[in-house]
Amino acid sequence: MIEVHQFPCLDDNYGFLLHDSASGETACIDTPDAEAYLRAAAAKGWQITQIWNTHWHPDHAGGNAAIKAATGCTVIAPAGDAAKIEAVDRIVSQGDRVALGTFEADVIDVGGHTSGHCAYHLSAASVAFVGDSLFALGCGRMFEGTPDQFWASLKRIKALPAQTVIYCAHEYSASNARFALHADPDNPELAAYAADIATAREAGQPTVPFTLARELRTNPFLRADDPALQARWGNGDAVATFAALREAKNSF
Repeated sequence: MIEVHQFPCLDDNYGFLLHDSASGETACIDTPDAEAYLRAAAAKGWQITQIWNTHWHPDHAGGNAAIKAATGCTVIAPAGDAAKIEAVDRIVSQGDRVALGTFEADVIDVGGHTSGHCAYHLSAASVAFVGDSLFALGCGRMFEGTPDQFWASLKRIKALPAQTVIYCAHEYSASNARFALHADPDNPELAAYAADIATAREAGQPTVPFTLARELRTNPFLRADDPALQARWGNGDAVATFAALREAKNSF
């Protein structure tokens, strides 16, 4: 059995501890706040044995050194970002696998937000940890990548099984929903999703995780290949449509 423990970190990050009960191993998915992660692991009675970083930004890798010093864990980081990440023991790239007990995760290149951003997909558990590459009804700001690179990355996420449960790193769903409704105003399923998000946030509930299936039908950034969105935003080209959507979101 694999268990995901989710908890708030910093202003709007989520922390994730991934635990394999059979082996007793526990992985931190990113490390935005070392103290919060160590407290959460202690409260669960779990020993942190690994860190899986998705990218180099300090609110994702800033706690590496402190957690490693406290636990002796192994730090795994994406090759394209590893030079900017502290305390790395193993570098991984597209097609590599990492293991937590008997559970294996495929490393997926999702560069765009940063050049070397990666995601981790555990097919046996039907979960994926995508960092800042994909959010509910959104995607990460394109700080380092290019539109064609980021669109190729999103296509790799789109290709995962639709039932995959997606864990992203921030609670951005309400603001993303407002833009999505602007970008795709004639999508009734999107309107229903946005209403569900509003209800959850008003109740103080997280909107993470979420299913890929729902995102495929509602997230405008994943639907840049949809003819209706292309007609509205990109003149019939998926990369141009994605680029136009991303630029519009930047100033929305």
